[in-house]
Amino acid sequence: MKNPLLSPILAAVVLVSAAAGASAQSVKADAVAGEKKVAMCIGCHNIPGYQASFPEIYKVPKIAGQNGAYIVAALTAYRSGERKHPSMRAIATSLSDQDMADVAAYYEQLGKADGAAAPVKADEAPANVSKLLAQANCASCHGANFSAPIAPAYPKLAGQHADYLYVALKAYQTDHNPIYGRSNQIMMGMARPFTHPELKALAGYLSSLPGELKTVSQSRFR
Repeated sequence: MKNPLLSPILAAVVLVSAAAGASAQSVKADAVAGEKKVAMCIGCHNIPGYQASFPEIYKVPKIAGQNGAYIVAALTAYRSGERKHPSMRAIATSLSDQDMADVAAYYEQLGKADGAAAPVKADEAPANVSKLLAQANCASCHGANFSAPIAPAYPKLAGQHADYLYVALKAYQTDHNPIYGRSNQIMMGMARPFTHPELKALAGYLSSLPGELKTVSQSRFR
């Protein structure tokens, strides 16, 4: 059966690739420079287990080892208002395109010097979660193991905090809220058919998978 979401997903991949190519021509990411620009980031994203309290209590996402292009895309979405979050919007609007690229490059490589973990076979998803994953077609963008997205501007999900994933998925279901919500059309289409318990089940399974995401303590907090 032809998947009705396939065409918009492929179109999005083309747009993402084109945007990434255009950005690469004008901005060259520098991880060393990025290390000097993360003062506003480390107070949340470099403290293991740190919890945010808006719009509810949840652990802030692991971003060390995340795709740099995705971090840039997320910051750009906060800056434009596509993602609504007062603290993240304030930070994103203070950053230039060069700053975003440098910060993203720094976090993409952060923790990789520790060496790659030995491959771990993921547990098979429970039947109810397998059905939800198939319905949402998550692997079509985020990869079969949810740690190898089909385009670098999509996030790795495996091993991410479950409570963060749950809050993020609910944000795509939120309308008409001036300070909270996300308006990415593909993710809105994916998330909106599900109940909150179903989103929580998806988030819990994705969090349980082995992945490359980490929270790396910044030296001044060690």
